[in-house]
Amino acid sequence: MPTIAELDIGDDPAAWKRLGFAVDGDRTTVGATTIMLDGGGGGLRSWRLMDATTTAFDGLDTDTSDGGATVPGEHPNGAVRIDHVVVNTPDLARTFAALRAAGLDLRRVREHSETLHQGFFRLGEVILEVVGPPEPAGGGPARFWGLVAVVPDVDALVAGAEPGLFGAPRDAVQQGRRIVTVARAAGLSVPLAFLTP
Repeated sequence: MPTIAELDIGDDPAAWKRLGFAVDGDRTTVGATTIMLDGGGGGLRSWRLMDATTTAFDGLDTDTSDGGATVPGEHPNGAVRIDHVVVNTPDLARTFAALRAAGLDLRRVREHSETLHQGFFRLGEVILEVVGPPEPAGGGPARFWGLVAVVPDVDALVAGAEPGLFGAPRDAVQQGRRIVTVARAAGLSVPLAFLTP
């Protein structure tokens, strides 16, 4: 089964340090996932996968990795892993088929609303959440959107952070968990949220 080794994000490393990540040069490792931060903008642009037999992921910029074991960082914000990576698609059925052909198993589909459905795949410790309309709405490729990191306590995270970096913590869709999103003032080019275990 493919697993996520690295994510390439166009953010300034200093912005991630302000959010409490331990950053070494242009990278930080959260759980088993290394995040490369190049400051070039453009959000989450690409990923490198271990144990992938193809790079055909319905338009997602994909490369393979033979990477060895990574050493998770110890982060001041308490982040222990990436919970999920979010991908948008105009054609759920097409993207689901491409991901299945690449060796991923569709675990479940959730009907979020009449106009938005979500499919969930597992890539090692990270969940891939694919979001799109129930019926095809165009011919463009799937695109990376954002990600969510796991921390022990989102309320404590916000209380200890610089003012204005986060929205208000709230109950998550997942029962018993809480979530908080990073505010635009934090200067990220990728949507990022923090979620309790």
